[in-house]
Amino acid sequence: MANKPEFIIDGLKATVEGKEILKGLSLKIKGGEVHAIMGPNGTGKSTLASTIMGHPKYEVTEGSISLNGEDVLDMAVDERGRAGLFLAMQYPSEITGVTNADFLRSAINARRGEGNEISLIKFIRLMEAKMKELEMNPEFMHRYLNEGFSGGEKKRNEILQMLLLEPSLVILDEIDSGLDIDALRIVATGVNAMRTEDRGFLIITHYQRLLNYIKPDFVHVMMQGRIVKSGGPELSERLENEGYDWIKEELGIDDETVGGQDEEFKVPMNTTAPRY
Repeated sequence: MANKPEFIIDGLKATVEGKEILKGLSLKIKGGEVHAIMGPNGTGKSTLASTIMGHPKYEVTEGSISLNGEDVLDMAVDERGRAGLFLAMQYPSEITGVTNADFLRSAINARRGEGNEISLIKFIRLMEAKMKELEMNPEFMHRYLNEGFSGGEKKRNEILQMLLLEPSLVILDEIDSGLDIDALRIVATGVNAMRTEDRGFLIITHYQRLLNYIKPDFVHVMMQGRIVKSGGPELSERLENEGYDWIKEELGIDDETVGGQDEEFKVPMNTTAPRY
């Protein structure tokens, strides 16, 4: 990639069912940077991830999102994926009848474009190598997408998709939830292997333990639908030790939520899958 990717959110406001959840959020991520967003439940973190990826439930009322100067909000969901945005979901959907291998090869070819498709042999070798890195059973290549997978297996499968698709911006939405220490280490190793100047990372998490394995460059605290405080890795360590009350007191915040729990990103079942 000739230039570092640049992802910019400026003054983003978004509503769900008429209720404003994101209230003027701004953030800039450059290639090579890892940004972590932390905050109590109900502050809009997963809503941010869903809005970036274009979930139809969320309506942007103000502000902008751009990737390498292109207007992300003008793109359909599949166009955002082809442009280089990737979301490792907190609750991946199960898709019966579509094997892991078929899904991933179609996704790779959609990014590569017509006339530049990956050959079947090259794809199989690449997928087998990446599965080995993540200590995944080779049989998962031929299983239906996420069907019957444990929570940890689904999370590894999300990281497998990231490794194969090589996106410009990676969003990890609580990828650490439900993982034991061994699985967390493997997932973090996969993420760290992708840390290059060619991509940026946005990690949404509640816990310091993930950030012990994936060292962030910047840590942001989200409350009331916006970023209220930013710092370096030391900020997440203080949050682990002291919680969020000191920030609320420092900023005069009584209720840090936006009036409800975060909505997890789920693929809407009434949408049409993109044609690859």
